[in-house]
Amino acid sequence: MSKGYWVVRANISNQQEYSEYVKLATSIIKQFDGKFLIRGGDQVEFEEVGFDRTVVVEFKSYQDALDCYNSESYQSAMQFVKNSSKRLVVVVEGLD
Repeated sequence: MSKGYWVVRANISNQQEYSEYVKLATSIIKQFDGKFLIRGGDQVEFEEVGFDRTVVVEFKSYQDALDCYNSESYQSAMQFVKNSSKRLVVVVEGLD
């Protein structure tokens, strides 16, 4: 079974509101056995620049990654993202 990953690129415009999302999302991701591999930090963009922050979350399976994103609890937490950031989110299946 291949692992699943969330790859998130983000620009945050309202840190206070986005922090509410981070608190909720962290708990929800843990419920689905998600593990943060990258959570911000220094980065250099070479192609398609424009995002200040990168986050990568690993899940035990691609289906777990999809289930977490589509869960009612995560979708509820998204209310704190819509007006506080611009994001590009991809759920991708790993090689193994």
